[in-house]
Amino acid sequence: MSENTQTDEQTFEAAEYADGTVTYPPHTVSPNGAERVGTIDLREHEGRVLTWTTSTATPPGVREPNTLAIVEFDMGEGYDGPPVRALGQIAEREPTGETFDVDIGDRVEPVYADELREPGAGIREPDSQEWDGFRFRPVEESVEA
Repeated sequence: MSENTQTDEQTFEAAEYADGTVTYPPHTVSPNGAERVGTIDLREHEGRVLTWTTSTATPPGVREPNTLAIVEFDMGEGYDGPPVRALGQIAEREPTGETFDVDIGDRVEPVYADELREPGAGIREPDSQEWDGFRFRPVEESVEA
């Protein structure tokens, strides 16, 4: 399971509504009942780890241990809607496959993964589900000399 180079086809889609709010995952209407008017790619917004945990007892086909984080996205100045948050796996280092270390407050970016779990492991109808999605990778802080 590896993180791939992102393309325009792979968007981390959130919904934008007529009342100015944004939600992830996308819904037909906002929490206030407003109509959906568009989408936003969360890859274009900074995310920060709110909290994280490591699961050592994972479902069949999910890596073990599996570090997960709740990430909150900065939607920019002027956004006064509810926080936009997502739960997801932490990305793996290439080529070792070790999960990155994260801490509360760390900046992260969504990265596309073609498999979040092994298709067919413990699933009766593997073709009934999509197995790709996004993980979170720490953003390297630039160090100025």
